Amino acid sequence: MKNLLLIFSFLVLTGSAFSQTSSKAYSVQAVNYFQTAAEVKALQIQAYNFAKVSLDFALITQPVTKPFAIIVDIDETLLDNSPYQARQILSGESYPKGWKEWVEEAIAIPIPGAVEFLNYADEKHVTIFYVSNRKIADIPATMKNLTSVGFPQVLESQMVFREKESSKEPRRKKIGENYSITLLIGDNLADFSDIFDGKSVSDRDQAVEKLKSEFGSRFIMLPNSLYGDWESALYQWNNAATEDEKSEFRLKALKK
Repeated sequence: MKNLLLIFSFLVLTGSAFSQTSSKAYSVQAVNYFQTAAEVKALQIQAYNFAKVSLDFALITQPVTKPFAIIVDIDETLLDNSPYQARQILSGESYPKGWKEWVEEAIAIPIPGAVEFLNYADEKHVTIFYVSNRKIADIPATMKNLTSVGFPQVLESQMVFREKESSKEPRRKKIGENYSITLLIGDNLADFSDIFDGKSVSDRDQAVEKLKSEFGSRFIMLPNSLYGDWESALYQWNNAATEDEKSEFRLKALKK
């Protein structure tokens, strides 16, 4: 009986260690891909090249009933926060631990192509709205970071941050009352429409199919392997799940 208990204890401990190692490897690979893959940089540059073409086309073809505007997300769309993700892995901590401190440092570097494109839009006299789910209290540090790396129109009146709800739809509609929104740029489908909010993996896939004509024209999508609604949908929106449960969700999602 004693031997059986020892064996059981060993299996529990090694199983837990395997789960933690597996989870860490999963996170490490996501950060590795984002930070080192030239493919990611190529996709980011490609997105902003498409944005320039789309903006030029919109300025020529859209009737001028209201001033033109662009809505752009910040994290992993304009600013690279992958060093924060790396810190979390190495410290064994998880979001939101350390996030406020990272924002206050205001040292995130720009996503390739982002500064050049937004300055191009600025030259075309297009208003830029920075619509982010960062908190209102993060506005000063975020403005400092955006300004330091060369983004234009970094004005408090154009920082549209989260007050209560995470959905960006009410904020987009408010902007649309006075502006003609030519482009929306983000790394998460919820940056474009509330049709994606809180939806399952299959429903999100179907919604992309429904709106496929918008991508590469009015919607400009950037890659993000680090986090996002894609992962929440994978976990069936149970973000409080244990690492073991999340690992199981990931394995079950594999298509054989």
